[in-house]
Amino acid sequence: MASMIPISIAKIHVFPSSMVVSGDTTVLSSFRKLPMVSTNRTTKTTIVNAATSSSTIGQSPLRKEMAGDQKLVAWTSVRQERWEGELVVEGEIPKWLNGTYLRNGPGLWHVGDYDFRHLFDGYATLVRLHFDNGHLIMGHRQIESDAYKAAKKNNKLCYREFSEVPKHGNFLAYIGDLANLFSGASLTDNANTGVAKLADGRVVCLTETIKGSIVIDPNTLDTLEKFEYSDSWGGLIHSAHPIVTDSEFITLLPDLLNPGYTVVRMESGTNERKMIGRVDCRGGPSPGWVHSFPVTEHYVIVPEMPLRYCAQNLLKAEPTPLYKFRWYPESKGFMHVMCKASGKIVASVEVPLFVTFHFINAYEEKDEQGRITGVIADCCEHYADTTILDNLRLQNLRSWSGEDVLPDARVGRFRIPLDGSENGELYAALNPEEHGRGMDMCSINPSFLGKPYRYAYACGAQRPYLIDGKAKNWYDEGAVPSEPFFVARPGATEEDDGVVISMISDKNGEGYALILDGSTFEEIARAKFPYGLPYGLHGCWVPKT
Repeated sequence: MASMIPISIAKIHVFPSSMVVSGDTTVLSSFRKLPMVSTNRTTKTTIVNAATSSSTIGQSPLRKEMAGDQKLVAWTSVRQERWEGELVVEGEIPKWLNGTYLRNGPGLWHVGDYDFRHLFDGYATLVRLHFDNGHLIMGHRQIESDAYKAAKKNNKLCYREFSEVPKHGNFLAYIGDLANLFSGASLTDNANTGVAKLADGRVVCLTETIKGSIVIDPNTLDTLEKFEYSDSWGGLIHSAHPIVTDSEFITLLPDLLNPGYTVVRMESGTNERKMIGRVDCRGGPSPGWVHSFPVTEHYVIVPEMPLRYCAQNLLKAEPTPLYKFRWYPESKGFMHVMCKASGKIVASVEVPLFVTFHFINAYEEKDEQGRITGVIADCCEHYADTTILDNLRLQNLRSWSGEDVLPDARVGRFRIPLDGSENGELYAALNPEEHGRGMDMCSINPSFLGKPYRYAYACGAQRPYLIDGKAKNWYDEGAVPSEPFFVARPGATEEDDGVVISMISDKNGEGYALILDGSTFEEIARAKFPYGLPYGLHGCWVPKT
């Protein structure tokens, strides 16, 4: 996730849990890694038909200094507010790939002369890759949240971001801000985390504040309106990553006053969330952070992480190393399994301590008679190391000295028995030596959501350099790839029949769109951007209608 270490994109082979020998800590995949894809090229691509652009956003003195070091382009503010144009493609984009890939993420880390401190603070930059019969049009634009518009108008921070708090001139102003915090008025609506296409066609950008749900036009990237929930659930926060399918939208609402989680469902075409059930926390003074969660065909899996929301840290004017959270190892970690149909808790087990941002997928284990005996949930797990949060400060990301400072991450697998057992398992689903340890930002074929699956695509650190591993890797020295996103070929019958899309910030301060074959993981096309773009987070696919 950072420039301190060589980053690759990996295709990893995830065996079903039944392939694991009891007590074993690793599962080996079934194929050998391809050689690293060479990126030495003699031809240069150029940008044509730059149809729309805007003036450069004002730079602070610090940002101007950093902009001179092109290696840091992934962690510097976007060069201008918007751009659109057709890109020259090197290679060949499959003719079946018709639609739009949208990627969201923080991309503007300064207001006037003030520079933000953390990766997650930046104002949302939405990037669009529109594929049409082998052609590719790229565009990007800032999401016009209230937080972003107020910052532009007043030339200062006006809302509470991930680690940033507006500066107050006196004590009464600070007290007023605290009152607005409890009402949610001072929380940001900066929708800089994800983007999802709902079943009814609306496209919504999201963050962890409920007010930060914003509807955008996927064709123009215009900000259309706030996504207003029409129910009475209230609350201030929700999971940044809902489960979105062709028929429903499922998310978790952490309850900070009566520690627990409400699981809600929203049917297609509505803005009304209806309760599926509630999970009461088993440990700690508050619910654990729930950035994402997995589902299976019949169940919602609710993780209770010992990295928990902390009101004291939230009230502080200056950030702590864990920001709005606190590590409570004595509260232990738990995994809860809720029936989608009834809302009943069918399992609640203690698991080893864990830290994860992103779950990859989950599925149900069955015996020979087809009875469900357990649930498997895979995630990118940081070995219960909370330092990942503070290491994502921009100062760290921009000051690479050759030292590896990010903690390891593995493909962690939870096994949750449904036989009434009190304990579940957490172990490595793959040998970390095979995929490079720093594993995160995963995607899968969405047709396998909640089902047994074989493949995941992720960013991973080349640590150490892989010679004879069991993952297929794409690698470009000095480049920082964003989340690899899988798009299935229409009519495909194989799980990995499709392409993987990623946006790359390279070591020369430039950037390009990368297209890999989902099966062989070989590069099939790339298209150079007019300039390097900041590192982005998560995306979605909007098929051509």
